[in-house]
Amino acid sequence: MVITSLENEKIKKIKKLKQKKYREQTNKYLIEGKHLVLEAYESKCLDLLILVEDIDLKIDVDTIYVTKEIMKVLSDVETPPSIMGICSKKKIESFEDRVLLLDSIQDPGNLGTIIRSAVAFGIDKIYIGKNSVDVYNPKTIRSSQGMIFKIDIEQTDLLSLIPKLKEKDVTIIGTKVDGGNDLKEFEIPKKFAIIMGNEANGVSDEIFKLCDKYLYIKMNSICESLNVAVATSIILYQFSK
Repeated sequence: MVITSLENEKIKKIKKLKQKKYREQTNKYLIEGKHLVLEAYESKCLDLLILVEDIDLKIDVDTIYVTKEIMKVLSDVETPPSIMGICSKKKIESFEDRVLLLDSIQDPGNLGTIIRSAVAFGIDKIYIGKNSVDVYNPKTIRSSQGMIFKIDIEQTDLLSLIPKLKEKDVTIIGTKVDGGNDLKEFEIPKKFAIIMGNEANGVSDEIFKLCDKYLYIKMNSICESLNVAVATSIILYQFSK
């Protein structure tokens, strides 16, 4: 059976997932495209498969078929996919020896790229400040290229979290051009939490003061700063070595 009406109750509920408020209420979110759907399925995050009526994808999950017109309404991109899915937010059991803290990240593309790099370079968990962009923003999910399913991510109050990490002997590390240690020469602690901040203003003063150590990325003086996702990737790569 193919769902053809936008007034269908199931479609109405799915459409609401485009809103952050409803994603938070239900702990569910939408994903688009075959690649993300398969990544979610392999990670046991996929709850529902949504297919355009003439498409077939044989995976063992509840499936509904819709018209191209309905898919266009559900999609967040200009050219709608023929495959979408609904996922549940899941907590991944993880150690917290290698942690990434994100303070006031605003661009969903930056957040998605950071998530991707965190998985690539062995971060255990990401904590995101409550004043940051929504983790399950469609652009964040697309930019993560499916890595959002592979790492534990929690949105929380960083000021309350940091003292708890310190109690577990986690070294809090910030970035500082004046007075920081060169990344190439930085002595990497066994347990660490790296803090990266807002695209325009960096880490807030309150959080910055809680750092135990500081580092900086040495670069050509012509360039004043790096994009936060690029800087995070460079730091995480060096720490993975």
